[in-house]
Amino acid sequence: MKQRTIIRPVSCAGIGLHTGESAKITFKPAEENTGVVFERVDIENHPQIQAIVDNVDSVMRGTTIGKDGVKIHTVEHLLAALSGTGIDNVLIEMEGNEVPACDGSSNVFVKALEEAGIQEQSAERKVAILTKPLSYEEDGVHFLVLPNDRLKISFHIEYQNPMVGCQFESLDITNESFRKFIAEARTFTFLDEVEELKKCGLIKGGSLENAVVFGNDKILNPSPLRSNKEPVRHKILDLLGDIHLLGMPMKAHIISFKSGHPSNVNLVRKIREHIENDGGHVRNQVSTGREKAITAPPPGRQMVMGINHIMDKMPHRYPFLMVDRIVEFEAEKRVVGIKNVSMNEPFFQGHFPGHPIMPGVLIVEAMGQTGGLLVMNSLPDPEHKVVYFMSLDKIKFRKPVFPGDQLRMKVEMIKFRHNICKMKGCGFVDDELVAEAEMTAMIVDREKLPEQYD
Repeated sequence: MKQRTIIRPVSCAGIGLHTGESAKITFKPAEENTGVVFERVDIENHPQIQAIVDNVDSVMRGTTIGKDGVKIHTVEHLLAALSGTGIDNVLIEMEGNEVPACDGSSNVFVKALEEAGIQEQSAERKVAILTKPLSYEEDGVHFLVLPNDRLKISFHIEYQNPMVGCQFESLDITNESFRKFIAEARTFTFLDEVEELKKCGLIKGGSLENAVVFGNDKILNPSPLRSNKEPVRHKILDLLGDIHLLGMPMKAHIISFKSGHPSNVNLVRKIREHIENDGGHVRNQVSTGREKAITAPPPGRQMVMGINHIMDKMPHRYPFLMVDRIVEFEAEKRVVGIKNVSMNEPFFQGHFPGHPIMPGVLIVEAMGQTGGLLVMNSLPDPEHKVVYFMSLDKIKFRKPVFPGDQLRMKVEMIKFRHNICKMKGCGFVDDELVAEAEMTAMIVDREKLPEQYD
């Protein structure tokens, strides 16, 4: 997938939520690999600040970036709009030190960017992909970040105020879901917090026009909530904006419990460190049309395939789908898949009562399905093919697999000629070999399958 920028300049103006000062921003097209750069055109020499986590200056009730004493306050709603519209490169000229609050959501920015028009560039988009889970918590805030084939956010909030209480939302983040559910969600506060925030020098520009204010038994705004889940959706918006400080899009399932800007920004740092320590990787994002088909990357590149993509490729369904996730992939070479073995597996009822062990034949089946995904994703037209296994050789079972184990299947291509392929599969639990086999399969055209009769 190519990087994107806007076609023509477009401007927005308004009052800053916390400073109360007037501000104007102008979005301008930027060259490939520029990223998001703010430029203070109201200051001599027009200093620039790149929107990356290294430049975060403050996270007090908003995210502020700064460099050499120059600051840009409350960037999160604007960054969320860039994330939601898929814009990689843009120069943002600033007249003032805080992004305008507008109506407290990302709507105004999204409409402005759409008015400017969006165009693809020549360079490929880089994307951060997690291959190992990441868990992080601080001061009652919990994050769990899981490998996934797209960006998904699940968010739980919990407030004593009965007008908000506990809310939960879980969304695949796409351009469409952002526009429909997230962009319109406004920032919010509580009536009993207002005086304390003012004493801290904040919300000088706050009003019922740019924030939702909750009392104990009513909303102070004259207009109703835009959705019943507007508070939790705004927290997703804030998290999206803060995640944009990673400097590139990412594919992962982020599960957040009660996070805010300080923990969001720390999470971005943790994700970057996690990727640097082999918990993930950065690669060119493959254009997939509707983001369902998996296109094989160049040799040496890794790829993550989640359960939805696996089910798009595989005819197997419960209780016989034996692959939960693909964590590594090299076309025509190798693949690594994961099967999480749960006590809920139906075969444990009879194999064996009181001493549950995963049947060896199903371990081989899991390796076979993983190998089938290697074959299918090495073909130019996998949707028109079916993999039939012809023979199994050199099968050996080394150790039993129990409930609670994570079975890691590594399958390597030995030979692939015409429509016949031979593969070697190995199953591991905690890096210990539990099973191995050589598998030979035939690739058959779907339209040539024999008819079935009752």
